[in-house]
Amino acid sequence: MLRPVLFLHRWLGVVIGAVMTLWCLSGFVMMYVDYPRLMPAEQVRGLAPLHLPGADALAHVDLPAGTPLSSAKLEMMAGRPVLRVVPMIDPTRPIAQMRMTPGGYDLSSGKAIATLPMADIRAIATSFGRRFGIAGPPGSVAPTEMDQWTVQEFRRNQPLYRVDYDDPSATTIYVAGNSGEVVQQTTRFERFWGWLGAVPHWLYPTILRQNGEAWNQVVIWTSLIGCFLTVTGLWVGIARLRRRRDGSIGSPYRGLWWWHHMFGLFFGLLTLTWVASGLFSMNPWGFLDSMAGFAERQRLAGTVTWGDMRGAISRLGAMPAGTVRLESAPLGGRMFLVAIGQDGRMVRFGAGGRPEPLRAEALKVALRNGPPVASLDRLSDEDAYYYTHKFPTKLPVWRAILSDAEATRLYIDPDSGKLIRAFDRNGRRFRWLQDGLHSLDFPILRSRPLWDVVVLLLLAAVTLVCGTGTWMGVRKLGRDWRRMRRRRR
Repeated sequence: MLRPVLFLHRWLGVVIGAVMTLWCLSGFVMMYVDYPRLMPAEQVRGLAPLHLPGADALAHVDLPAGTPLSSAKLEMMAGRPVLRVVPMIDPTRPIAQMRMTPGGYDLSSGKAIATLPMADIRAIATSFGRRFGIAGPPGSVAPTEMDQWTVQEFRRNQPLYRVDYDDPSATTIYVAGNSGEVVQQTTRFERFWGWLGAVPHWLYPTILRQNGEAWNQVVIWTSLIGCFLTVTGLWVGIARLRRRRDGSIGSPYRGLWWWHHMFGLFFGLLTLTWVASGLFSMNPWGFLDSMAGFAERQRLAGTVTWGDMRGAISRLGAMPAGTVRLESAPLGGRMFLVAIGQDGRMVRFGAGGRPEPLRAEALKVALRNGPPVASLDRLSDEDAYYYTHKFPTKLPVWRAILSDAEATRLYIDPDSGKLIRAFDRNGRRFRWLQDGLHSLDFPILRSRPLWDVVVLLLLAAVTLVCGTGTWMGVRKLGRDWRRMRRRRR
């Protein structure tokens, strides 16, 4: 039985072992440089100061007053105010159907934005670059197909325009032609390390990622075979242990084979958890499906319409100086607005147009729309599910734990009343099975540089296991090929 298992392990190691070695090497990069993305705070930083339109302009928007909204915001675009809306999401629909396409309305005409002229795209890029701090003017501006850095944004924002700046960092932004919104930004530094980190680590080349289902299946089956390769390696490694003359147990191999045998025994289980947790990130059998974020966000906000928001805007007094975005923030079926400054500061306004900070009592009333609340706390420190790792988190934050079958946890923005994160039972399982096992993201290791030291050492050991196994498989393949050629001669 050992011989066929050893045969499978050796030859799978040539191809899948090479992929696993690539995952390890790119993992070093992923520890410090993630896939390039434009964070919400960065997007706000590039906006121009908002000038509210008059009530007449709002009344002429080509959008029925009764249209239910998931979100809506007012911003400036090429020197004029625009309304950007996302229709209401139905939590009973499949996830693929919930990625609603955002729409944009030019408030100078009230008409929906269809296709922006190139002059507007350049004006948007000029304004964004100046406020974002890009050290150079826009250079080339052209429509683009899906590329390596827009695989996540292209479909819901097409037509998409790419703008390359004449600056030392070779900055590129992407502007959505259906709304005028800047949806992605990269630099030469991010693109270089993206090719060495996220792209190989996620098996993310554009040619594969264009077909979401094909990419999904490739990652799942590669991970499954990687798990099989690791399990068979552990089996073979244990079976190959030998008792020496002095009574001790050790490896019969020498040189590179000894390193692979010994490190595989000690770090094979860690290798398995990393490959398996990467598999779990794809949720291959749906056992980690979670709808908490969709269902609870709608329950907390309630149903509001464009007419509700239009009325709240028309009654709004003076906005705080430096406001760049006015955003809907419904709570419990009532409309609230949040004025956001370029520095990210928020001021919440009630439907009557006056500032109305979020109180615990109002939050409790809104939470009555769902399951009973077991506890409601204002957190000033991180907990096991809401914490900073690669991306910043907002503190303080309201945490509500519900008395439902899932013991759902809600984390709510204290300034806007919006749901930031939600974890039901499957969401918590995903946090530990994927984030915990894959990133060693445990509270005891959260402090840095402790996490860096531990992960770097363990990742180096697993890289040695995968790399030596692949190299030995390639050498064995070469020897067998030469032997076969000699026999033919």
